[in-house]
Amino acid sequence: MRKSRSKSKVRSKSKVRLKSKSKSKSNKSKSDNTALLIIDMQYDFLEGGSLAVAGGNSIIEKINKLRDKYGCIVLSKDWHPVNHVSFAQTHGKPVFTLMGSQMLWPVHCVQNSHGAEIHKDIVVKKGDIIVEKGTHLNRDSYSAFFDNDHKSQTKLDKILKSKNIKAVDVCGLAYDYCVGYTALDAHKLGYKTRVIKYASAAVNADSAAKMSSNLKKSKIKIVEK
Repeated sequence: MRKSRSKSKVRSKSKVRLKSKSKSKSNKSKSDNTALLIIDMQYDFLEGGSLAVAGGNSIIEKINKLRDKYGCIVLSKDWHPVNHVSFAQTHGKPVFTLMGSQMLWPVHCVQNSHGAEIHKDIVVKKGDIIVEKGTHLNRDSYSAFFDNDHKSQTKLDKILKSKNIKAVDVCGLAYDYCVGYTALDAHKLGYKTRVIKYASAAVNADSAAKMSSNLKKSKIKIVEK
């Protein structure tokens, strides 16, 4: 009887070890192959900024909690030159005028300005990847992968492929512009893509609804909570 009980305990412990190994292997696999893309959490898009997105500050803590689930973290930054094509001031027109396909915004995220820096409350660690976008004077870039005309790319796709990333989760600002367009491009590039909507904020309800429709058409999962 004692031997039988002893063997039973050994088997039971072995099963626990196997389950534990299997679980940690599964978590490691997700961490190694999935990147979190944190989009444009910069001062100019947050409270007090020149192009502040309502509710932007409320997602900071959610993003900081999210990052612990991922081995690869990417933070994008709008990084515009002075007199960028997207600035209404550059054209002498009112803000939020649509000029062709280009929306004209207030001056924001000018290179080396305070407004272009990532907010101090966003956790940034050594090893995180920073990707700058919108760096060309005459081209805007909503996506962290491409300029809007898709004629030039940022370094993001090459970096992710070099790290064998197969999937991306996208969050940040703004859901209806840079978050959404980053997700759509990620999907086109072959990444399994999700948008973490509860850790994102939108410029307005109409454009958010339109973006949701476009994401669903591309079968990109929208994580609501």
